[in-house]
Amino acid sequence: MKIKKTPGETVFNFLNVIFMILFCCAAIYPFLYLAARSLSSADANFSQITIIPQGFSWENYVRVFKNADIGVGFKNAILRTVVGTTVNVVFSILAAYPLSKKYYPNRSFWTGIIVFTMFFSGGMIPGYLLVKRLGLLNTMWAMILPGAINTYNMIIMRNFFMSLPDALEEAAKIDGAGDFRVLVSIMLPMSKPIIATIALWSMVGHWNAWFDCLIYITDPSKQVLQVIMRRIVLEGTSQMLNPNASEFTDMIVNPENIKASTIIVATLPIVMVYPFLQKYFVKGVLVGSLKG
Repeated sequence: MKIKKTPGETVFNFLNVIFMILFCCAAIYPFLYLAARSLSSADANFSQITIIPQGFSWENYVRVFKNADIGVGFKNAILRTVVGTTVNVVFSILAAYPLSKKYYPNRSFWTGIIVFTMFFSGGMIPGYLLVKRLGLLNTMWAMILPGAINTYNMIIMRNFFMSLPDALEEAAKIDGAGDFRVLVSIMLPMSKPIIATIALWSMVGHWNAWFDCLIYITDPSKQVLQVIMRRIVLEGTSQMLNPNASEFTDMIVNPENIKASTIIVATLPIVMVYPFLQKYFVKGVLVGSLKG
């Protein structure tokens, strides 16, 4: 039986659709503009914002991928994202699972101590001094270990574990399973949605991060793509405008097009990962936020 909607519900749904269309356009349009600019020839005139390439050319992407700094930064960014995401997910699980158990001693106290770090921290200078004293400067671990556990992600995962039936753990322990076996064999297979959600958040965070690399990494060969992209976008493209490769000597270069293609190259990898985790994302966020 079809339920007839009231005039108010019809208007509300219509306005929701209009709002979402406008919101999607506002989010996608800048990306399409950059894509159009990156695919345009050097003599293209972008006096107006458009999403149509002018004088279609792959020249800008050829320059980006031929640049040695971009290749090194890309490799470092992928390495940081893979290792950092793995560390974040493993440490979050190991912290969240004990705190989700009612029988854990002083559970509320330890949870409160961890939540306290969401609002107060030592600050940038003490953090730098700590990393320096630990000998982590100019290493990948300087960008990973200080944020090994994200408090918000850990709390979301803890709430997800709390939503799982206690009877599963009790049945496993009756059969002789220990806590670690219960976690690995029972809890984790049921936690794919929240693990995928936390992994996606961690991947995006590590891939987009640049400030910690700017502070802790002074060796150009160890800098991530985002720092190199920042230098290209903010400080100019002199290295790309004067390449050593002989095949580029006769090319006319538009710096703004080079910047646009660099941004697209840095954005696409993380955008391409999202569709594979999307089916877990909504479920993980909703279930992970049910209990406090």
